Amino acid sequence: MEKVKGKMEKEEADGLHAPSSLFPFTSSIYSASVMHHRLSPKRHAFWYRIYLFYIDIDEIDSLQHKLKWFSYNKFNLFSFRDKDHLQLPKENPELNQTTKQHICTYLREQGVEIGAGKIMLLTNLCVLGYNFNPVSFYFCFDAQQNPRCAVAEISNTYREMKLFFFDREDLHEGIFQQRAEKLFYVSPFIDLDVFFDFKLAVPDEKLDIKIDDYDRKGKKFFISTLMGERKALNNRNMIRYFFAIPLIPLQIMGLIHWQAFKLWIKKIAFHRKAANRELQKNVYKPYQPNQ
Repeated sequence: MEKVKGKMEKEEADGLHAPSSLFPFTSSIYSASVMHHRLSPKRHAFWYRIYLFYIDIDEIDSLQHKLKWFSYNKFNLFSFRDKDHLQLPKENPELNQTTKQHICTYLREQGVEIGAGKIMLLTNLCVLGYNFNPVSFYFCFDAQQNPRCAVAEISNTYREMKLFFFDREDLHEGIFQQRAEKLFYVSPFIDLDVFFDFKLAVPDEKLDIKIDDYDRKGKKFFISTLMGERKALNNRNMIRYFFAIPLIPLQIMGLIHWQAFKLWIKKIAFHRKAANRELQKNVYKPYQPNQ
């Protein structure tokens, strides 16, 4: 009986046999598209295909044992690395703690105790040893599987990070909604003291995330969307997406610089990283330039 069970688990992980739900794990993949549309001072728009992993962080150890192409803090086609995400304390991080330990510490600082609940992380995984996440999202559920809170973990190309917390009162009909002052260096072509307007639908079969930018006068000048469909996390789909969009974190970094070049050609105002340091607040993993 144990041999049969083990064989079925392997077939489910390979995508050769699946349970009635078609999803062998709580974790999954989203096949998605990203759209950015700058409305002013000059119009500029683009979209591209991506995929993201939606990881149950309690499932990571199981994933590394059942999926051929997935590792935890080790080299593989795809790897989950604790160092790619939040690490606390801010000034001197505990590098030996897991992502779950760090995010639970952060949630407790916000007055939230997950306990027997679940934390799902929407993110890019490390691909062949390289990773870059413009933004990752933690969706946190209570013991009854009801959405409790969410955290947006935004990173810039300097590998700095800033968190935005969404509590229960920000949840309206399954969507976490909040307008928050940015005060973070994300793009050299956007002021630091503008506002993010978040609309984060709790992922299910569909992925629907919107983050728009508003200036200090309340005018919307930038639209971004992340839309996708849920797919099973198994060996077959992992290798499929690996070849469909090769080295996706590196491609994302390249596309960021390519679009920045286009904005520079359009003569959009450019803000240097070293300027307006007083407007870069509550930053994790702050960039330390060479002296």
